[in-house]
Amino acid sequence: MVKMLATYQGEKHCEVVHQPSNSAISTDAPRDNHGKGETFSPTDLIGAAMATCMLTTMAILSEKDSLNLMGAQVSISKEMATNPRRIGELSIILRLPRNIPEKHRAKIESYALNCPVARSLHPELKIPVEFIYDI
Repeated sequence: MVKMLATYQGEKHCEVVHQPSNSAISTDAPRDNHGKGETFSPTDLIGAAMATCMLTTMAILSEKDSLNLMGAQVSISKEMATNPRRIGELSIILRLPRNIPEKHRAKIESYALNCPVARSLHPELKIPVEFIYDI
């Protein structure tokens, strides 16, 4: 179990401390929802979690095949839905090293699509994913 402590700091700002490491991140409400948009919104962190989970899962599992994903990138665009306000879509573009052999690509893509964060999100959330091997 990992413990975190979130503290409201006023003006829709929060700080979250990851207690095992004592590292911290901050959030702010977005401008379109009564905030200043000065840092990540809580829903932005869902996109960040998805991106980093995909990269981490691909790296862990790709190492078993001696594949190096150094420099891989994930671009995420988040669109909000209304009534109720929620994330409607996370559009994802993964840019991966071009030297990944063709025979390994479907396996790597499956790792990304089945990372723990992806498997934890609501099935109604639209998550179009594009893989580009050009890094």
